[in-house]
Order: sequence, then structure tokens, then C-alpha cells
Amino acid sequence: MKKNNLYSILTLSVMLLVFSCGNKAEQAAATQQAPPPAFPVSQLEQKTVIGYAEYPTNLEGIINSDVRAKVSGYIQSVLVDEGQKVRKGQALFKLETQSLSQDAGAAKARINVAQVEVNKLIPLVEKNIISPVQLETAKANLAQAKANYSSVSANIGYATIKSPVDGFVGAINFREGALVSPTTALALTTVSDISKVYAFFSLNETAYLDFLQNTEGKNLQEKLANFAEVSLILANGTMYAEKGKIETSSGQINQNTGTVSFRAVFNNPNQLLTNGNSGKIQIPKVYENAIVIPQDATYEQQGNIMVFKLDENNTIKTAIVKVKATVDNLYVIESGVDKTDTIVVSGVGKLRNGMVISPQKTPFEEAIKPVPTLFKN
Repeated sequence: MKKNNLYSILTLSVMLLVFSCGNKAEQAAATQQAPPPAFPVSQLEQKTVIGYAEYPTNLEGIINSDVRAKVSGYIQSVLVDEGQKVRKGQALFKLETQSLSQDAGAAKARINVAQVEVNKLIPLVEKNIISPVQLETAKANLAQAKANYSSVSANIGYATIKSPVDGFVGAINFREGALVSPTTALALTTVSDISKVYAFFSLNETAYLDFLQNTEGKNLQEKLANFAEVSLILANGTMYAEKGKIETSSGQINQNTGTVSFRAVFNNPNQLLTNGNSGKIQIPKVYENAIVIPQDATYEQQGNIMVFKLDENNTIKTAIVKVKATVDNLYVIESGVDKTDTIVVSGVGKLRNGMVISPQKTPFEEAIKPVPTLFKN
């Protein structure tokens, strides 16, 4: 009986040992047969892409003319409203002229008195009764009286204040009853020609040097003439329909700000733009035949931008790339990779240097497509 029990125990032990060894062998075989993880890869290509630099800007009409009184007086009437379109020479304000009219009457009376004196002296001089000097003095007094009358008449004309230019009336700072004079600090209003608007912006020293070095032309004026058209992003984020042209530059670096000022001009046929508008000037920059990589193919390590290159035997190795510019979802590369390299284009967060992968070839055009946004705020 004991021999039979011993025999059974030994038989069971052998069976367990064989089963255990079989499982380990199967596991080892399964481990050896597991393929490397698959990742999409693509060979780099050269592309021509356009990037944009943006600079804050303030807008003004091409003409902004302050309207001021040339004589002192109380405003009798305001003849226009804010925002109204006016023509050059159109009456804007009317000053009270009662005192001026009184002055004109007195000046006219003095002319008459002086004229009577001259008329009285002429026959006396002809008869040699008085000296000709007396007549010349009387004539001088007459001329002075006429000049005074002309001055008063001109002041009466100045009491009607007219627009100096074609344009649109700005804020009206004085209303009926206000006393104004040529020395009043604040203008009565401003008339602006906004058929075109100026956009003022500044470049820092680095951007200005890039502009000088990369724009065709022998001098600043030629470079400005050859420079590409610029766009205007409005304050609400929309793109203005008209393109602009950079016209002038100070050509000097402001020591306080370290910037160089520029002025672009935009047509404004619908008067959408006006004085005081703000926005951003968008300047295009073309990168011809540049090496570009999708940002999803990179990761950052200790301040460096890294990619995974596909090496021999499907091994991946890290490489540091130097980025020249960012255009949409792409990096424009200055160094670190070239068009002969194949890189992993997504999923780089799961990789480590020296791994073996199963490369899944992806067309470059597909690899650089931006990922659509599924949810928007």
C-alpha cells in the first residue's frame, strides 16, 4: 500500500515538473516572437513655407487737421455733427460777430472822415495855400483807416470757421456759447481724411537687420519699394480685406526703445478704419526650400528640441535640432537633420534612445498635415 502511494506521488511530481517547463518554454517562445512596436516614420523633404511676424500698430488718417478759431468770440452755432463728411471750405462753426460789426462800422466812419480831409486839402494845395506835406499826411491817414477796415472785415470773415480739408469731423470739443480764441489750447474739432490710413509700428533691432539683409535693394528706399505687401489684423481678430504697403521708415534706432519705426498705408474705401484704431501688422516671410518637421515629431529635453531619427536595423537615435522659425504646426529647421533623414513623426513620448521599432512609412505630406481641432471654446 505504501509503495503504491509513493508511486502516485512521484508520478504527480513528474507531471507538474513537465507542465511547468512547458509553460516557461511557451512563454519564452512568445517573448522571442513579439514584434517591435510600430511607429509612423517619414523621410524629410524640402518645402517652401510662409511664416508671419506680427507687430502692434496704431492707425491714423492720412490727414488730420485741427480746426481752430482765428479770432476771439463766442460760438453762435455749430453747423456740423461728429462723424459728418465735409468738404474743404465748408462752414463748421459760426462765431458771434456783433462786436466785430460795431468795430467795422467805426472803421468805416474813420475812412469817411479821412477821405473828407483829403478832399478838403487837395484844392488848397493846388492853390499853394497849404504845404503838400499836409495833404500827404492826410492821404496816409486815409490809407491807415482803410487798412484797419480791411482787418476788421477779415476778422468778420474769420468768424465763420471753415474746414481746411476734405474729410470727416471728429469730436466736437466746444458747443454754442463757449468762448474761444486763437490761443485756446484744445482744437474746436479735427477733420480727418480717412480715404487712406497710416499704420504705425516698430521693429526691434534684430528684426530690422533681418529686413535690411534679406530684402532686395541697394538702399532703404529701394528695399521698402521691393518689400512684400502687409496685412492688417483688426482689434476683433478679423483680417482686414485690403493689403497695405510699407512706405517709410525712420531708419534710426530709438535709443529709449531699441526699435525702428515704420509706416504702412492702407486703402480705406468703406471707412471701416478711423483715427485711433489699433490692431496688428502681419508681415510675411518666405522660407524657400526649407527642411520642415511637424511639431508632433519633437519633444523638449533640457531646453533642446529633440527628434528620433531612424537608423540602421530600425533602431532609433535622438538628435537635437535647431529651429529657425515656427509656421503653423511646423518647425522650420536650421540644423540637426537633412532631407536624407527619416524620423518618427508621432508618438515620440513613448520612445527612448536605442529602441528598435517597426517603422510604418507615412507620406511626408500626410505627416505634416495639422491635426483638426475637435472642440472649440
